[in-house]
Amino acid sequence: MNTVEVAFEIKEMESSGSFAGFGSVYGNVDGGGDIVAQNAFAKSLANWGGKGRMPALLWQHNAKEPIGAFQKMEETAQGLYVEGALALKTRRGAEAYELLKMKALSGLSIDYITKDSDLDVKTGIRTIRAAELFGVSLVTFPMNDAARVTSIKSIEEIGDLSGAESYLREVGGVSRSEAKALISRLFSIARREAAAKDNSQEFEVIATLLKQRQGLMT
Repeated sequence: MNTVEVAFEIKEMESSGSFAGFGSVYGNVDGGGDIVAQNAFAKSLANWGGKGRMPALLWQHNAKEPIGAFQKMEETAQGLYVEGALALKTRRGAEAYELLKMKALSGLSIDYITKDSDLDVKTGIRTIRAAELFGVSLVTFPMNDAARVTSIKSIEEIGDLSGAESYLREVGGVSRSEAKALISRLFSIARREAAAKDNSQEFEVIATLLKQRQGLMT
């Protein structure tokens, strides 16, 4: 089994430990002289989907230390998009969350077996065209420097309705119209609940309601 270590870009992170980002970026040469081609994981992801499971979310490649679980993996034009959640009640999961927030940890490493590849004899660069995934780990030292953590955002950082709308669109996966409708609904509820409170507490009420957004959207 081989590993491909890349720095992954977290798009958003919730205080619950949920995160979304790219675990592999296609088309660039990593420190080991490999390029991951687009759709390299397509068959493997289909196999995992048939089992109703996902590759493991591990700490530093240690199979004895799972630190959470992935809920989604799919290939896009940019790379391997993943959504997962850290197990914050475990020691490693909580540590990983804090390190990610500090940007002290930003590497992602993929455990895989190469199924199809091409080697350019002139450059020595190998292109991985098909690979079977087994696990994806958070690691300290990434091999691919193309993608880096750019933002880690928790729900507590939402300061206005525009920020709440952006949060729902990026993290909740809802459309712009759905986000606006939900914010309008939340604002109406918040105004009623905050009627007897100072205006300064209104957004605190909204933040609390956003934490329950899954129930409101179903």
